Amino acid sequence: MEQALFVRIARALAASLITLSAVAFAQEPKVDIPADQQAFVDICKPWDEWDKPAPPFEIYRDTYYVGTCGIAAILITDEEGHILIDSGTEAGADVVMANVAALGFDLKDVRYLLYSHEHFDHVGGMAKLQRATGALVVASKAAEPVLTSGEDSLADPQHGMHEPFEGVAVGRIMAAGDILELGGTTIRAIETPGHTPGAMSWWWQECKERCENIVYADSLSPISRDDYRFGDHPEYVAAYRAGLVALGREDCTVLLTPHPSHSRMIRRMQEGDLIENRQGTRPCARYAGQKLLDLETRLSNETLSEEDRAQ
Repeated sequence: MEQALFVRIARALAASLITLSAVAFAQEPKVDIPADQQAFVDICKPWDEWDKPAPPFEIYRDTYYVGTCGIAAILITDEEGHILIDSGTEAGADVVMANVAALGFDLKDVRYLLYSHEHFDHVGGMAKLQRATGALVVASKAAEPVLTSGEDSLADPQHGMHEPFEGVAVGRIMAAGDILELGGTTIRAIETPGHTPGAMSWWWQECKERCENIVYADSLSPISRDDYRFGDHPEYVAAYRAGLVALGREDCTVLLTPHPSHSRMIRRMQEGDLIENRQGTRPCARYAGQKLLDLETRLSNETLSEEDRAQ
């Protein structure tokens, strides 16, 4: 009974967050797109190829996009060293390294390697990056064995669907609320399991004309192999929902995602809206709310399919 009530409340909350955010999103005039972002838009398109080279660009102050057209990688720079989130595929890591160098930063100054979720399209080049930088790899407890072995977890809804990748040694485990500090940079971990068991999202702040809260939010789509049913794994679903709720509470003004189109990055840049700091705009709530609706729809469809099989 309590579970059913939670689902109804979650659906209503998600729908209201999406509606309110959409209204706020449509109200304000747009500004000109910066030249480096325009260069990215000129080359890349939504849902582009994973390994297609893309030019790097500044997101805000010391945070940069250094990934490919289809897979994000985020560089956070500091005088004491740098933090890099996600590697892309093994081939994509070459693009990431070239982009870091193109911005004038030394790969050897990268101190930490973080990730979004433990699939080869986002961490397949992590071992290559670790060798090039000597950086410490940071992971959740659930993701550590996957990153170390290069083999996906049996608990992963997509187990068996992805290519293995070269494993990498993990140097630090982080959990929800843990803080990573480097110089003047502070990054907070947000556990967001669901797309994979060990998926993580990350929060940090950059200040220039004003301070902006940046969140690199994991993919969070309820995708699985054909024979997997989320409804058969109530503890996993509970953790999935809890991560979405935690993410939705974040008052972010810049939302980034491992697949840029999940957060409509190109469209937002074209409209001069990469930073959404207008009153009432809550991009993290909008994103988490939509993913919560996706999860509840998936669970409902599984129930309907079960009823069809029983008839």
